[in-house]
Amino acid sequence: MYSVKLHDFEGPMDLLLFFIKRDELDIYNIPIARITKEFMEYLHYMQELDLEVAGEFMVVAAELMQIKVKMLLPPEPGEAEEEDPRANLVKRLVEYKRFKEVAVEMSRREDERRKIFSRGYRAADEHISVEETAEDIMKDVTLFDLIASFKFAVDRMPKKFVHEILKLNVTIDEQIAYLMEFFSRRSEATFFELVKNMTEKIYVVVTFIALLELIRAKKLILRQAESFGEVSIMRSLN
Repeated sequence: MYSVKLHDFEGPMDLLLFFIKRDELDIYNIPIARITKEFMEYLHYMQELDLEVAGEFMVVAAELMQIKVKMLLPPEPGEAEEEDPRANLVKRLVEYKRFKEVAVEMSRREDERRKIFSRGYRAADEHISVEETAEDIMKDVTLFDLIASFKFAVDRMPKKFVHEILKLNVTIDEQIAYLMEFFSRRSEATFFELVKNMTEKIYVVVTFIALLELIRAKKLILRQAESFGEVSIMRSLN
């Protein structure tokens, strides 16, 4: 199966912050059972999509399970009350969030600076702003938003009660060609619209990987009207 390197997209801390921001959770009071369940579910989808899951994801998954177990177990009689098992994870998350926010702000300022041109060395020169580019449109859409779209599509596939063994010859190149042909007719669509007529899950998986390749090649771009809203796929403006 074709493999996509996950480090080109996001890491485990990004996934935890994705859940926290999406569900408007208190970062200092993480519902560990709920977060662990969702983290493991997304990890399952990453592995199913044959994304090259970095070792850090496994480490964080194990840490979440350990924290969950500690919080479920009652303290031993007479044992002194221990520090909240979540404390170390929360501290790292808060620090990571701060660094990420600083990096985003610096990137934003750099982008803004790129859009400003001066005619020469005169103080009175006018400033001209460049129009929004394809990268501006897609920069806030993460891999985890795309996985949410994948999960939405898979959950709505017809359920089969009989196990069938089928030999399916589907390749990344074939699905890339399918996507390019689709978007030669349509300017915009959701992932669900792309796969809604596919009856075999393997086709949905390979189409998703083909989509990642086309996004990385900047032939397709993503748009999200609001944070954690539906992701739309569009032809590149370039």
